[in-house]
Amino acid sequence: MTGAAGPELPSHHNHRDVTGGWLRPAVFGAMDGLVSNFALIAGVAGGTANTRVIALAGVAGLAAGAFSMAGGEYVSVASQRELAQAEIAVERREMALHPEEEEAELAALYERRGVDPELAAEVARQISRNPEQALEVHTLNELGVKPDDLPSPVTAASSSFLSFAVGAVIPLAPYLAGVTSLWVSAALSMVALFGAGALVARVTARNWWFTGLRQLLVGGIAAALTWGLGSLIGANGL
Repeated sequence: MTGAAGPELPSHHNHRDVTGGWLRPAVFGAMDGLVSNFALIAGVAGGTANTRVIALAGVAGLAAGAFSMAGGEYVSVASQRELAQAEIAVERREMALHPEEEEAELAALYERRGVDPELAAEVARQISRNPEQALEVHTLNELGVKPDDLPSPVTAASSSFLSFAVGAVIPLAPYLAGVTSLWVSAALSMVALFGAGALVARVTARNWWFTGLRQLLVGGIAAALTWGLGSLIGANGL
């Protein structure tokens, strides 16, 4: 149906969030914690039967990994944010000092995308009437960011800490509950590895069973190799 505002176009499909949103860092952070702490616990269990030592190693691995992930993520995102802010300031200054050149640059951008020159010039002129809107268009096209939508270092660090800790506590939980067998921790970790891998299918568009089995294989190999190294060291001494 066509109205005064033009035809209404129905939506026949929806796209997934290709940026990953919150799911990607959460899933991959938890997976990192799960694989690394499972491998660490398996390695220590391969070298000693003392469950208190194994549990202590698991707790230390959880804490060290979570704090390391949070610190690294904070510094990385903070540096990225500061760089973006510096470049946005450069763009803002150029728009104030050379408005005609910046408007022409915007018109050229639309021309390259197939808009007729006259229409591109008019679109650029109308957008440039609002400096903040023009700044957003310039920075989005030139830098790939929006001035008011930069990532938060605190949010990134907090989410990394929590997701890593959630993953790392899974192989540790049986020992904290008093279980003395590595196989219980291994079985729980294997189920979690497959589940986390299957969940990744929501990000990667692969079959859930494929991503689940792949993550199970990767985590299992890492733990087996570390267990073998621990057994070798435990048998021969340091």
